[in-house]
Amino acid sequence: MTDRAATDLPRILVVDDQPTNIQTLYQVLKGEYDVAMATDGLQAIALCQRRPPDLVLLDVVMPGIDGFEVCKRLKADSATRDVPVIFVTARDSTEDETQGLEVGAVDFITKPVNPPVVRARVRTHISLKRQADLLRSMAFNDGLTGVANRRWFDERLQVEWLRCRRNKLPMSLILLDIDNFKSFNDRYGHQAGDDCLRAVATAMAARLGRPADLLARYGGEEFVCLLPETPMDGARAKADDLGRAIVELGIAHADSSTAAVVTISRGVATAQPAVDGSPSELLQRADEKLYAAKRAGRNRTEA
Repeated sequence: MTDRAATDLPRILVVDDQPTNIQTLYQVLKGEYDVAMATDGLQAIALCQRRPPDLVLLDVVMPGIDGFEVCKRLKADSATRDVPVIFVTARDSTEDETQGLEVGAVDFITKPVNPPVVRARVRTHISLKRQADLLRSMAFNDGLTGVANRRWFDERLQVEWLRCRRNKLPMSLILLDIDNFKSFNDRYGHQAGDDCLRAVATAMAARLGRPADLLARYGGEEFVCLLPETPMDGARAKADDLGRAIVELGIAHADSSTAAVVTISRGVATAQPAVDGSPSELLQRADEKLYAAKRAGRNRTEA
């Protein structure tokens, strides 16, 4: 048994309407993986949407919607399409296997399961998933600061908007801009400017405590923080915290009209995706609040 916390382990969702089958797979996988369970297709989809696992082990024959339909729906949802699905089933005809691959499964395991085979195939697909995640992260990271880039932010904004709308939860954005950054570059040089951007990004990323929260470089010296499931009060508090984090860096800025050190201005906007607006409108409101913070003297939060 590993001594790592369960939250650090790859997460596998086992879906089967027979508790004995779930228990068998749990015994095979426990210790090496964080194993969650669902007993029908709709429950499985809901769990995947709430917190996408690293792998789904999915029965084909279930009451309600069958495994093929579950897989099809997961692959049609941008929040879950990259989760690999392995069918675990007693049905082993060529037609069944073809249908499973056509709806998006990556593999088949036949019942009754052979524990070493299950472990080997799960390990292979978890490894492939991690490699794919790494490649995606390289494509979607800002090369200078190491945080997410604008492309990844735009994609996650759409995904999280739909998720919060589905679950009737609020969503907030913080737009952040380094104050008087042009004069910083003019005085200290562009290499120092790049170092400043990296330090600011690292300090802000360290203050984000939840996996769903996302910090991205929005362009130039501007950053954006995506906060799903966060009301206005929480977003405003987080914006103030990010502002303090940058002041605490103590990066000298002799030509700033705001302070003797580097500071950031923050604009906050919140929406209830189930009832109002769109992602672009939320972003526009955050942008307006950011400019209000700049007009009011910078180094502050406006919401």
